[in-house]
Amino acid sequence: MTTARRTLRRAPRRRDRRGRGLRGLLYPASTPASRTRAERFDALVLEALEPIELRWGSELAELDLAVDEVPEVTETSPDRVVWDTGVLADTGVPLAQLVPAGVDPQGMPSRARIVLYRRPIEARAKGAAELADLLHEVLVEQVADYLNIEPDAVDGGS
Repeated sequence: MTTARRTLRRAPRRRDRRGRGLRGLLYPASTPASRTRAERFDALVLEALEPIELRWGSELAELDLAVDEVPEVTETSPDRVVWDTGVLADTGVPLAQLVPAGVDPQGMPSRARIVLYRRPIEARAKGAAELADLLHEVLVEQVADYLNIEPDAVDGGS
């Protein structure tokens, strides 16, 4: 006899219903195939920045580099989106932003930084080679803006 207080309880359902156990990784962690899209993008960013750093390393010592998924929209109007200063945009979509040194909202000093937006940049590239070229172009533009010089001078005419 069961009463309102006494009920039969079932065992909780488990994900491992057929006894196969936990499955391992598809690729070993040491192989490039196991990296996420964000990790591959970060590696391409560092690769694209390397020739610029070799040439302008001392001038870029106070500059940080960051990668965000998408740009943050802070203010919009019905006709168009309004971006902050220092934004490098392609057809109205920002690819990167140069944030000058200053004071953060907590009152702490902050360093200048270039913020690359991964998703918009990836959406404009059709392959890995085109993505690497686009990253290099965006970084050259942003470093030139930071150093207040022409992009051709940053790139060394190449």
